[in-house]
Amino acid sequence: MKPLLPSLRERKRYLVYEIISNGPIQDTKTVSKTFWSAFNRYLGELGCSQAGIMILEDKYNKQNQRGVIRVNNKFVDKIIANLALIDNIDNQKTIVNTVGVSGTLKKAQGKYIAA
Repeated sequence: MKPLLPSLRERKRYLVYEIISNGPIQDTKTVSKTFWSAFNRYLGELGCSQAGIMILEDKYNKQNQRGVIRVNNKFVDKIIANLALIDNIDNQKTIVNTVGVSGTLKKAQGKYIAA
């Protein structure tokens, strides 16, 4: 099987989010589960599969509560709007802010997570 040409590949963006809450949220599985349920509610299963969403749990920084989501470049705005609708994680009132969007994971980590 021949590999896809670069012009036909799915373009991806790395979206860095920040969770603001009263108490610390240390469990990445809870965050991931909450995000997936919100994405399914807003986009549906077809939209989630087209968006190519991947929550990178190993990139979650527990000190400043920032993490990375990989998404298709055409769905970045929909994912940002969806993250703004999340108001409760693990029975804590939360606000999920989008810190920035980058084309590479290295720049997303260096520019937004380390800051």
